[in-house]
Amino acid sequence: MELNQISSSIIKAAIRIHKALGPGLLESVYQSCMIIELRYMGFAVEGEKPCPIIYRGKEINDKGFRLDLLIDDTVIVELKSVNTIRDVHKKQLLTYLRLANKPLGLLINFNEALLKDGITRVINEKK
Repeated sequence: MELNQISSSIIKAAIRIHKALGPGLLESVYQSCMIIELRYMGFAVEGEKPCPIIYRGKEINDKGFRLDLLIDDTVIVELKSVNTIRDVHKKQLLTYLRLANKPLGLLINFNEALLKDGITRVINEKK
């Protein structure tokens, strides 16, 4: 499946969850629901996927980060449930994309009245 199809399906899953549950819940609730929904749709989904940081050829195991969701080993989804998405959230996702060497990320803030207002697509142009 190509990137646009995957991202479209991820957004549809998020909208379905948001319509069912609404805004205001913890990020972990939305994360669990996204895993269930995306697996139901046939995607390979990894939640809290460890991703070590490599610095000067050395792997920093205990200081690595965890991806909220990794879909089909291609798309990183960073979930939020905050009042306002800030530039640092978008930059954080771009950093994750670069460190994990993935082409596309979606930043989804479930704390919006209309979920479409809380979705940001981030492309790793260095991929």
